[in-house]
Amino acid sequence: MGYESSGKDSQKIISALEAHYKGIHYYLNFSNPVELMVAAILSAQTRDTTVNSLTPALFKRYRSARDYANSTEEDLLKYVKGVFYAKNKASNIIKACRIIEDKYGGKVPDSMEELIELPGIGRKTANTILINAYGIVEGIPVDTWVIKLAYRMGLSESKNPDIIEKDLEKIVDKKYWNNISYILKEHGKQICGTVPKCSSCFLKEMCPKNGVAKSE
Repeated sequence: MGYESSGKDSQKIISALEAHYKGIHYYLNFSNPVELMVAAILSAQTRDTTVNSLTPALFKRYRSARDYANSTEEDLLKYVKGVFYAKNKASNIIKACRIIEDKYGGKVPDSMEELIELPGIGRKTANTILINAYGIVEGIPVDTWVIKLAYRMGLSESKNPDIIEKDLEKIVDKKYWNNISYILKEHGKQICGTVPKCSSCFLKEMCPKNGVAKSE
């Protein structure tokens, strides 16, 4: 089965998603930019519920970038061992926080250029930090759910996160850039999973169902 663009229906799909999942918001728990950065790094390829179950104890032990910067990988691992690639993530968090302490006075930077220079932070995590910590909407966070559903719905033919981000920016009103990732993620969890529930989906008349070999 070849790729089929949703074409003129792409705007209808986006509008229907926005209406259906109105009020959806970022899943991870945090109270300041450092906590958000740490939680976002930990969440890569790990369930948000898993991260949220670990962060209360983690954030009680580590209250600032300086606390992480002065930590050892061994100590930090005690608090994050439940996530995938915990050792690598712990190392990146410590390195990132040392840079934040040395270069930015303990404050998580608020620009894309500075954020993506930090260990463990790519465009997706940087966009997440900018949007949720600083209210700066520069782009759209693209995770595995967004990659899968954007292709399936005919919103982007690419599997490259940077290209998908640009494709979505062309069809999503900028006021929704901050939430479209979480909307697509929620749609994936509720309806459009590995075996999508196409027969009961409110998008069934618009969605081209790219790559769907089996559905309910």
